[in-house]
Amino acid sequence: MSQQMRVALGQYYSATDEYLTFAKQLGVTGVQFNMIPKTPDLPDEKGYWQLDDLKRLKQKVNDYDLNLEAIENVPHHFYRGAMLATEKRDEQIENYQRTVRNMGKAGIPILGINWMPNSVWRTPRKVGRGGAIVTSFDMAEVEAGNVVGGYVTLEEAENREYTEAEMFDNYVYFMERVLPVAEESNVKIAIHPDDPPVESLGGIGRVFYKPENFKKALDAVPSPNHGLDFCMGCFSEMYYADKDNNQGVLDALREFGSQGKIFYIHFRDVQGCVPSFQECFPGEGNVDVVQAIKTLKEVGFTGFLIDDHVPEMIGDSEWRHRGHAYSTGYIMALVKAVNELT
Repeated sequence: MSQQMRVALGQYYSATDEYLTFAKQLGVTGVQFNMIPKTPDLPDEKGYWQLDDLKRLKQKVNDYDLNLEAIENVPHHFYRGAMLATEKRDEQIENYQRTVRNMGKAGIPILGINWMPNSVWRTPRKVGRGGAIVTSFDMAEVEAGNVVGGYVTLEEAENREYTEAEMFDNYVYFMERVLPVAEESNVKIAIHPDDPPVESLGGIGRVFYKPENFKKALDAVPSPNHGLDFCMGCFSEMYYADKDNNQGVLDALREFGSQGKIFYIHFRDVQGCVPSFQECFPGEGNVDVVQAIKTLKEVGFTGFLIDDHVPEMIGDSEWRHRGHAYSTGYIMALVKAVNELT
């Protein structure tokens, strides 16, 4: 039987017994980890991940009869010099190659990456449906200095500004050296969109804030192992909310999906778009989520989806297990219905 699209549990940084038990109780078949800024499972002192640690992580997941679908994001200090083309660039690329080789030897098939040296930016959280707490972004708040977490100062970026063109060239330089190793190691490299998708933040130009730049990057370094971690929320943030059912997101799903360039999906959404938006529960944002799953089915997508960021529900834990339970269950029902009824 050919593989179908499926749902995994993601956006946690450690393979704890609680997390893996939770995944089993939800009924997903696999998990994905997000390792920013770091994880106790994979020591980072050497600047790359070592084979024995990766094998140990994968085995623990397998012990719960789950698949380790992907790891997303090495710690930023592993490759920030490569993103910004500092004197550490080539050394960090060599270490990144070591990580990719070790992931291949450990049998971990996908490594997610982002090209945001100053990370994700958010402004103060807002109240969503029923009083749930959600993240938000408002450029007016940024201009007023109300930024919440996740960013570095220009001093850490060598106290200078970087253009979009520079950041794109740095990406090409990096991928030209990493992708041949990824191909040899049978590891796919999945690029995540910029979040928020704006031209520049904190003096650092962004690359993956519009669909055409994904096309440009994939064409610049062509490889079967070069594709997208398609964050539906970020693509939704790119488009104006007055578009019917945010058709632009569905078009992007169809375009990149038909090319086999979507390796996995962050199935989340927002209300509004740049320059001001807030996250929400699945099904109440810009995108027609039923049509999104149907589109993935139509283009033959056979990867996995995760819920990504989730609202904080009443009585939730620090890692928002209630929000994850609701969102994951919602996505599983959509996928099952489309897989079986179309």
